[in-house]
Amino acid sequence: MTDDDGCPFEGCCPRRNSSVRLIDARMPELARCLTLFRYVQAVTGGPVARIDQAGSYAVPSVRGDAFAVRPGEIALRLDGAGVDSAVVVRDQGTGEVALHLLDADGRTAHQGRLLSDGDRLLAGLARTVGAGTRGVGPAAPPEVPMWQNGDQLAQLDAVLADGGAARRAAFDRYRGEHREIDARVVPEVLDHVCSVGLPVGVAVFAPSAMQACAGRVHVTDRTADGRVFAAIDQSSVEIDLAAVRACRLVRATAAHGPTSALELDDADGRCVAVLTQFGIVGEPVHAAWEHLAASLPDA
Repeated sequence: MTDDDGCPFEGCCPRRNSSVRLIDARMPELARCLTLFRYVQAVTGGPVARIDQAGSYAVPSVRGDAFAVRPGEIALRLDGAGVDSAVVVRDQGTGEVALHLLDADGRTAHQGRLLSDGDRLLAGLARTVGAGTRGVGPAAPPEVPMWQNGDQLAQLDAVLADGGAARRAAFDRYRGEHREIDARVVPEVLDHVCSVGLPVGVAVFAPSAMQACAGRVHVTDRTADGRVFAAIDQSSVEIDLAAVRACRLVRATAAHGPTSALELDDADGRCVAVLTQFGIVGEPVHAAWEHLAASLPDA
């Protein structure tokens, strides 16, 4: 599953026969750059979970800001303290161009492959910066609510900060309802929402980045080795269920009141994906989702 550079997803890392340009990763310059691109294949994830969506970017947000998942837009949320740099990579052999957001360790937090000649031209015009220029966070980052008694977005932001490691270590302080459930029910959950036409939201995490989608599940599939696939609206989500070590149902306040989320953790205790309802989805959808969540068995 890894390529020659050790990346879990083929083609997402700069190659030796590529030209690399360091561009401005600071907000709002990065946001302006991303929203100029019209045809992008946006990829966020790691070895356990991945989301892949074609389209154009909504204005990306940072921790502490408002967040929305809208149909037809790539919803990206970043940890301003964690994204170290942004580079445009052009493969000299194929001519493919991709924008990479990197953390301080050089890991790809997010990748946007540019699918049109116009977008590739715009990437070539993006403002470059000198080595050592870093960070997407504003000079005075907005206050992030404490997750212990925070709403749904506060829970997502706590995961975005460090994979949720600090939150999970102190989860006994969480004020809301939560319980551990059997991770093996996740494929059945996706099959059920697909069969009844119930929309669902999915967020996938990488170092310092979260990409989310929402909508109806068009098709699901699974392989013998435990990989689960779901086509959601214009996105594709992949989960290596064999590498999921824990699954928790966590309820937090959202647009329709307390809303359940299934949080999937990897072997290191870091949350890699969340299944939930984002924003205003309509009371019947919310009620159906909560009824489904309440029926899930404990681990």
